[in-house]
Amino acid sequence: MAPQTGGTQMAPPLLFKAVTSSTKPLFQLLKCINFTNKVHVEITESGLRISADNARVMQGVAMLDRSLFSSFQLNLDTSNGGGDDDSDDDDDGNNIPAIPSFQINLASFLETLQILGSVDLANRAAKVEQDAYRSTTRNYRPEAFSNQALGIAGSCSLVYSEHGAPFSIIIEEAGVKTTANLTTYSPEMPEEIPFDRADLMFKIIMPPRHLLDAFAELAIMAPAKLVISALPTQPWLVLTGRGGELGASSYDFSRARELMESAVVRAEWAQTYRFDLVRAACEAMRIANKVSFRGDRQGVLSLQFMVEVEGADMNFLDFRFVPFVGYDEDEEAEDEYEEDPM
Repeated sequence: MAPQTGGTQMAPPLLFKAVTSSTKPLFQLLKCINFTNKVHVEITESGLRISADNARVMQGVAMLDRSLFSSFQLNLDTSNGGGDDDSDDDDDGNNIPAIPSFQINLASFLETLQILGSVDLANRAAKVEQDAYRSTTRNYRPEAFSNQALGIAGSCSLVYSEHGAPFSIIIEEAGVKTTANLTTYSPEMPEEIPFDRADLMFKIIMPPRHLLDAFAELAIMAPAKLVISALPTQPWLVLTGRGGELGASSYDFSRARELMESAVVRAEWAQTYRFDLVRAACEAMRIANKVSFRGDRQGVLSLQFMVEVEGADMNFLDFRFVPFVGYDEDEEAEDEYEEDPM
């Protein structure tokens, strides 16, 4: 037999792979930007940047820090490049590998993330059906031999093997392995909504629960538009819901001034937005620890949420909103508030 001259060719390293034992933080953060079908994914050394866009009048970004994962590997090698624009040349002529960038279906991603932990829950539910005598108050509590009590942790791996490949979610738990390959699409994320941090008209930092309470009260009147007014004196910040069949309503933050971490208003500022778009950020208000509420001279609204995750670094959610072009309704809303303040 003639000797073999060639050995087994080693497979190239995966372009990206991250592993976590809990998908709950990922699910909670991504659920906050679940207002569109597809999201734009960028993978960097710092983590995953996942962006959502709604007709370029609303954009949401979830920053999944690499500290959320027990293992995070990104091999930005020029040999992994593919496609027309996967790499660029710098001024010295060196080939710079492109950051992995693609689009995926967000609903499918969220549904897959919920699988981790469902195996143990399904096993316990099956035992309940077999033993009807068991107390209903203990059906879903951890048992002595549950995966949680035995310390058998599941794992979720996010894999992007190469440019153009599917985005794979691999979940392993209690001997059960589930793989979901999400189709990746060419990145078509529009440019970011411009927000001038150097020309802010106001900036208020406070606990987000105050905003959540405000939207809960305004939503009762089913408004179509939201007027946001920032004032250099009390009541500092006023939210007014208008255009609903039930009339208008306002919510001011005069009593919450002492609870605000900081409030800087350069001059009176008022802009009008679609109520349902801004309300879409309420999920972020529920899970965040702090919000930076800002508006620039052009009227763009920015809500930046800081989310603390146990055992991980700080994660951020960033929302931007474009105002209505007309100003007549804004002035009318300000006059209404001056005539009948809360």
